Amino acid sequence: MLFTDTLADVNGVSRFVRNIAAAARGSGREFRAVTSTIFTMPEGENLVNLPPRFSMALPGYPDLQLALPPVRRLIALAREFRPHVIHVSTPGPVGIAGRLAARSLRAPLVGVYHTDFPAYVDHLFGHPSLTCFAEAFMRRFYRGFSAVFARSEDYASRVRALGLPESSVIPLRPGVRTSEFHPRFRSQPAPDCLAQSRPAIRVLYAGRLSVEKNLPLLALAWRAADAALRARALDAELVVVGDGPYRASFEHALAGSRFRFTGFLQGEPLCRAYAHADLFVFPSATDTLGQVVMEAQASGVPVLVSDVGGPREVVSPGITGLVLPASDHPAWARAITDLAADRARRERMGRAAHAHMAAFDMQGSFEHFWSVHERVAADLTPPRPR
Repeated sequence: MLFTDTLADVNGVSRFVRNIAAAARGSGREFRAVTSTIFTMPEGENLVNLPPRFSMALPGYPDLQLALPPVRRLIALAREFRPHVIHVSTPGPVGIAGRLAARSLRAPLVGVYHTDFPAYVDHLFGHPSLTCFAEAFMRRFYRGFSAVFARSEDYASRVRALGLPESSVIPLRPGVRTSEFHPRFRSQPAPDCLAQSRPAIRVLYAGRLSVEKNLPLLALAWRAADAALRARALDAELVVVGDGPYRASFEHALAGSRFRFTGFLQGEPLCRAYAHADLFVFPSATDTLGQVVMEAQASGVPVLVSDVGGPREVVSPGITGLVLPASDHPAWARAITDLAADRARRERMGRAAHAHMAAFDMQGSFEHFWSVHERVAADLTPPRPR
């Protein structure tokens, strides 16, 4: 049984949990993901929502909710399901309920370090004491877990640095639904939000619009790249997919350049947005993996990522994309300009990116995910009464 605070939201963690749930359904595994949210839930017989007792928007993030779940009902649901292992996907109120359920059922705990909250706190507030508090909370939260997945090798070392036993931290094999994110969508019309504009070159960003995604750097880089592309008489546009607290500031920072905001996209419109892009840019230095980087590559789009964090580990530098210094906006501007002006290189890298993602299919990631839980259950679960 997986406990998560985010399942109906639009983010990489939600997509990961839904993908795991779908893979479990498809393979006949006994799996249930539980959450507590006011948002409309995705379909799936192994996805369960117990409405929260109280919910409020997170300060500065109106599209994110902090929910107080019905803890006793969640624990009762776990007792009914009788899981061999409890997985905690997020260190929030529902995740805490998962820890309590594991203690009540004497079930082993497995978790995943999806989000680098200390890095987010550091970027948002820049106060060392708050960052230390966030690190201490994460250290305490994951203490006692039989296994903790990290989304990349880079973050495996960071999770171990929290003081967790080295043997308990396991890099999770990355996975993307390669049948869903695919270049075939190029033969279909662009989503409605892009249909009004048909520039020769589309540079795409997808993700939450927040300062910790390093978007101030992207604004500087795009303004410089846009000026250089105008000088070459090249028709180009930055397409921003997503929303968040930095949107207004981001629009202001991009003023005078060519850009378009689409808001959040899901399902096929998102797949078509990727496939109709010519270049994908993701400057975040706080992402543990960067699911959107894999989705773009699977769609046949070359990518630019930073040299800090997990996204660089799913990119083949110089072949499927480029890895650039996280704080060097002129380097990003040059890379955007050069690739935007070189169609043959973009197309070559895009083909390589799609082929590269074939090794990262979601089923392989799910099987690795499941095998670790099986091993934990075999080693630590006490005999069950008949």
